[in-house]
Amino acid sequence: MWSPQDRKYNNPPAQLSLKPGSQSLRSGNWSERKSHRLPRLPKRHSHDDMLLLAQLSLPSSPSSLNEDSLSTTSELLSSRRARRIPKLVQRINSIYNAKRGKKRLKKLSMSSIETSSLRDENSESESDSDDRFKAHTQRLVHIQSMLKRAPSYRTLELELLEWQERELFECFVVVSLKRKPSRNTYLPEVSYQFPKLDRPTKQMREAEERLKAIPQFCFPDAKDWLPVSEYSSETFSFMLTGEDGSRRFGYCRRLLPSGKGPRLPEVYCVISRLGCFGLFSKVLDEVERRRGISAALVYPFMRSLMESPFPAPGKTIKVKTFLPGAGNEVLELRRPMDSRLEHVDFECLFTCLSVRQLIRIFASLLLERRVIFVADKLSTLSSCSHAVVALLYPFSWQHTFIPVLPASMIDIVCCPTPFLVGLLSSSLPKLKELPVEEALMVNLGSDRFIRQMDDEDTLLPRKLQAALEQALERKNELISQDSDSDSDDECNTLNGLVSEVFIRFFVETVGHYSLFLTQSEKGERAFQREAFRKSVASKSIRRFLEVFMESQMFAGFIQDRELRKCRAKGLFEQRVEQYLEELPDTEQSGMNKFLRGLGNKMKFLHKKN
Repeated sequence: MWSPQDRKYNNPPAQLSLKPGSQSLRSGNWSERKSHRLPRLPKRHSHDDMLLLAQLSLPSSPSSLNEDSLSTTSELLSSRRARRIPKLVQRINSIYNAKRGKKRLKKLSMSSIETSSLRDENSESESDSDDRFKAHTQRLVHIQSMLKRAPSYRTLELELLEWQERELFECFVVVSLKRKPSRNTYLPEVSYQFPKLDRPTKQMREAEERLKAIPQFCFPDAKDWLPVSEYSSETFSFMLTGEDGSRRFGYCRRLLPSGKGPRLPEVYCVISRLGCFGLFSKVLDEVERRRGISAALVYPFMRSLMESPFPAPGKTIKVKTFLPGAGNEVLELRRPMDSRLEHVDFECLFTCLSVRQLIRIFASLLLERRVIFVADKLSTLSSCSHAVVALLYPFSWQHTFIPVLPASMIDIVCCPTPFLVGLLSSSLPKLKELPVEEALMVNLGSDRFIRQMDDEDTLLPRKLQAALEQALERKNELISQDSDSDSDDECNTLNGLVSEVFIRFFVETVGHYSLFLTQSEKGERAFQREAFRKSVASKSIRRFLEVFMESQMFAGFIQDRELRKCRAKGLFEQRVEQYLEELPDTEQSGMNKFLRGLGNKMKFLHKKN
């Protein structure tokens, strides 16, 4: 797993300003201040907002600000922010707002935020009134003790940084089925490999160990194969997890080699740290085309590909190759701008699952339960497994994740720790015989649960679950509505909509986390857990957080924010910023702070002139 030592920061984390002004605006006498109540302005303003304010010709001191000018300023700032938010996101937010109601965060003094000893008159009754939630929490704590891990976790951002330092792929192999001696069954073996492992280094030894495991994942159903004359090719992927917690993707194309009569399929497999299914699918198309002509044409293509630079998000690399009969060719490979969804297709989830079932699976994963997918096709298992994990963004699944589990490794499902695995339907009889404890088993072919805990509908906050369900049920309607901005085009796809719907769920539940990151004199950040949870107005969300905060996903998320030297970036952080701008100020402190800051800027400019 990632360790804090792996993160090399040259500068201490930037100081977080967590204390909004508590003093009232010092203008006029006390009776005037008391009788003349100023309207509220949002408490966070971007650089663009300040430029807009400069264009409004506001008075040079806060004492001369009148209610009309403040109201106009507030309206202009609000309309400007609304234009920055894609219309699709606004429609999703309106669904959540209608279901959730007006209550969000309690009005807390900042002295309460900086200490974790917040008093809550309902805390005892919340904890004792529902034994079920207490049991969930105890289970997660027990899992942590079993894992005996150092307090370090995997994060999406850290993985992306590592990928930037790597080659486009690590190795390419062709896996074929070989008949067992004296038996009518077959074993998968590597029949072609690039590059060759010829240096006896530690990295090469680790690569050799991975190489031994790859054939099983390329043919998890090897025991079921016999020569066939026709076979529709399948594209799928798997994931290899190293002892250090590092993850590698295997992108596979399984098809029948050229020839006549019954024959066995083979698998072309590319191993890479980059999670980008679309890019490598294009690579496999070219490999298939070349191998159809001659296996010798694959080597120079893969060598050119390995020498190519690692593409940045949104960038395209060009691979120059030569093909007999066609001459010099250039293959363009583009990496999508949004790295989160590079290997994700949410369409498969809605093809296999109803919205209600999908939300139940999502809830089970949030509480880090054991989940098993069963399907007839490798491509279905692969696509659905990667897609359901992507729903957890901005959190990262910290436990065992095997989209396609080889039949020879099926005993893994008896593991007491959390996992998400996929099994082919041919392994279902064996699965039912194993002593699997407290697992959600999902048949992707029939949209039903083979086994469940019977409480999946009660795990999420009720109102937010209703918003989730309504937004997903209306997905086609929301996407098809008119859009009048370029930013909407990025969201107005099924992938974009589903991602935004689940991001909003996390914004509603944990979007206020940054308000509870405090910094010591030594520059160390610390998260105020209890203050964070008890600041939520909704009792059901507080109960949910009481359980979710014990998960490794949440621990990894917070650790990443505590150790950062700068503010986190990404789509989630953008939506959080917009969400916090919508929150009403506590005792108008945000309003006063803004006006004092504006007044100081005006005074500085006046003196300068």
